[in-house]
Amino acid sequence: MELSIELILILFITGIAAGFIDSIAGGGGLLTIPVLLWSGLPPLTVLGTNKLQGTAGTLTSSLNFYRNGHIPLKSALTAVALTFIGSGVGTLVVQQLDNQLLATLLPLLLLAFALYFLISPRITDKDAQQRITITLFAFTAGFSIGFYDGFFGPGTGSFFVIAYVTLLGYGITRATAHTKLMNFSSNIASLIFFQLAGLVAWQVGLIMAAGQVIGSYSGSHLSMKHGVKLIKPMLVVVSVLMSLKLLFDSFS
Repeated sequence: MELSIELILILFITGIAAGFIDSIAGGGGLLTIPVLLWSGLPPLTVLGTNKLQGTAGTLTSSLNFYRNGHIPLKSALTAVALTFIGSGVGTLVVQQLDNQLLATLLPLLLLAFALYFLISPRITDKDAQQRITITLFAFTAGFSIGFYDGFFGPGTGSFFVIAYVTLLGYGITRATAHTKLMNFSSNIASLIFFQLAGLVAWQVGLIMAAGQVIGSYSGSHLSMKHGVKLIKPMLVVVSVLMSLKLLFDSFS
């Protein structure tokens, strides 16, 4: 496809905005997927290209959180591996099946998450009681949410944050940092399998990825600086917007 100057600018600016949102609360796909569809790419290529630009953003956020001491990498490796495997399996499955059922159920889940983020006393910057081991978390939450991200995707960040807060007792900033690492793992696994199927528009994805790096770096810095005061309202807003968009898509 030919890329005009206008389209290049739109892709780049969208990448910045999506990276900023993703690094704080997730949900950047609310911006990137409509723009990629508008650019004229086929739906499955849109999903593959979206994983390319998302990989750049989540890698940037993960490195930023890691350098500032929010991710002890050694203890997270099992969850990274299981998320990677789950995402790869999900990506293979989505190329074969209709995901309409998820599209119908997901808005209700996201609205429930928004309510939880809004009223739960557990959504703080303080760590709470750990309910399961990190290894069990990897085999349950890591694999299943990774599978979901490869298969469908919207709301993955919310799922991971909820899992880290409720199952491992992480404070919101720590949970967000680990979520970005898991997002990176699931994104790169999904990207590999989409590329093997020839479903990635690299030129388009790399332009958007450049914007993602800028937005993700800025957003992750703000997350670490402001913590729950910034992340909590962003999670609520993004979860509600995603649910409304999915409901609109279901009835349109």
